[in-house]
Amino acid sequence: MKLNLITIRRDLHQIPEIGLEEFKTQAYLLERIAEITAGKDFVEQKTWRTGILVFLKGSAPEKTIGWRTDIDALPIIEETGLDFKSTHEGRMHACGHDMHMTTALGLLNELVQTQPKNNLLFLFQPAEENFAGGMLMYEDGAFGDWKPDEFYGLHVRPDFKVGDIATNTGTLFAGTCEVWVTFKGKGGHAAFPHEANDALVAASYFVTQVQTIVSRNVDPIQGGVVTFGSMHAGTTNNVIADTAKLHGTSRTLTQDMSLLIQKRLTEIAQGVAAAFAMEVEVELKQGGYLPVENNPELARDLMDFFGNSKAVNLIDCPPAMTGEDFGYLLNKIPGVMFWLGVDTPYALHHPKMSPKEEALPFAVEEISKFLKYKAQ
Repeated sequence: MKLNLITIRRDLHQIPEIGLEEFKTQAYLLERIAEITAGKDFVEQKTWRTGILVFLKGSAPEKTIGWRTDIDALPIIEETGLDFKSTHEGRMHACGHDMHMTTALGLLNELVQTQPKNNLLFLFQPAEENFAGGMLMYEDGAFGDWKPDEFYGLHVRPDFKVGDIATNTGTLFAGTCEVWVTFKGKGGHAAFPHEANDALVAASYFVTQVQTIVSRNVDPIQGGVVTFGSMHAGTTNNVIADTAKLHGTSRTLTQDMSLLIQKRLTEIAQGVAAAFAMEVEVELKQGGYLPVENNPELARDLMDFFGNSKAVNLIDCPPAMTGEDFGYLLNKIPGVMFWLGVDTPYALHHPKMSPKEEALPFAVEEISKFLKYKAQ
């Protein structure tokens, strides 16, 4: 069956939906999957909420190779001016998941032409952007007997050219952890500070003290980020605040470092609270956004394979501090994630982000060769 990749991508681009609300997206994907797999008796499929799993049973399976794509979009108003722009107000495929889904359908179409030796699983995963859908599916047992032995996936990258594939044998994306800290003191009149307990001052000390985590607790070779982007305290100039609330994030390249930073954030908050004789609440939410740590051996194999292709410009790239919930699955199942160049001047999550569609046939042709190699 011949797929029109451009038409599929543009159809999907027009119906972006937020995580776990991808109802039109799921329906569209199921229609295309039914067309692609018609008459193939070695193909099974099932759904999990808005997600889809398609399983190709191998002729003499020794393992299961997984390919994952994300299917959700972002709450962004599109500004591309494209003829096929989003028809869902305030929603946009600004992270390129329409490209991801189209590539996955193209790969599925290539791999069903002949029954593979090893099993293949195609995962169309919801809620990458908001609820860590990969973690939700894994913890809910959605994979069952179809759980892969190796997992692979890609992400488009605007600043790389069409034909570029980039990854490394270590961490590709950082792990993220959301942080909420609330200091609870005693309010009062600005003229009588001794009768109050200023939560704003305590929170200010905390913000300055946490800067020492990266400078004094994190291995300089590994790196990390601790940022508090929101602080709310008080109501007016002459009233001492009884409560101060902070909202921040940490990002690290290994899960061990993430746990260290989480520990130090909590200890510093408790220490500042004790010093100011007030209460503090600390909430940490990492969920499924663990670092995307490639399996070194599988990554080396993938890089060697693409490195031998004349059509591919392979790049051994450093990690990026962006987050991705594929990290959770790679924490449970060995595998590799890589960048696919799409050559656009606008960054991921930008309202004008518009990938070059020439990347689609390139991706399908080159990655299908790799999956056939892994499934043989």
